Amino acid sequence: MLIVRATKKLRQRLGSATPYDGESSTTLLGEWYANLLPWRPQQLILLVNEETLLPVLMPLALGATVPARIGPEIAAALAAHRAPAAVIEGELRQMRDCRFGPTANRSVVGIMNEFAYLADVYRHSDPGRSLAELGLKLAETPCSPLYRRHVRPDRELEAFLQLVQRSDS
Repeated sequence: MLIVRATKKLRQRLGSATPYDGESSTTLLGEWYANLLPWRPQQLILLVNEETLLPVLMPLALGATVPARIGPEIAAALAAHRAPAAVIEGELRQMRDCRFGPTANRSVVGIMNEFAYLADVYRHSDPGRSLAELGLKLAETPCSPLYRRHVRPDRELEAFLQLVQRSDS
């Protein structure tokens, strides 16, 4: 089960999404945070992993389909970061059931706000950039919660995946 801790604004937009009921996320990467980016012409959802701070951007499109689309969007981002296929498949299996709850980590919410600002700057400086490319660019951003570890979300993800592979061996 995937727990997505979404901002109040996004939870209101999603309306009928299955609510969080005190369960914990069973995915390898743990919980994700989400925020609505009310851009025009296309509104987006910014997802940020609590463990690695990895950002993922996806279209809001039809709110009713968001829970079913989050897993594949995260899987595509993991593939873009060259995560092992076994990890991606395992995450997809665990993300079939997606539930939404309120945010609980103010640090991650702050990082989400910084990513939202940077994403807006990047999209205006290069309007032809895809959402996947924008996510990869954001993952290169130094984040203060990661300064004592790997500094950037892309490097934090890489180190996390190496640790997982070592523990599986």
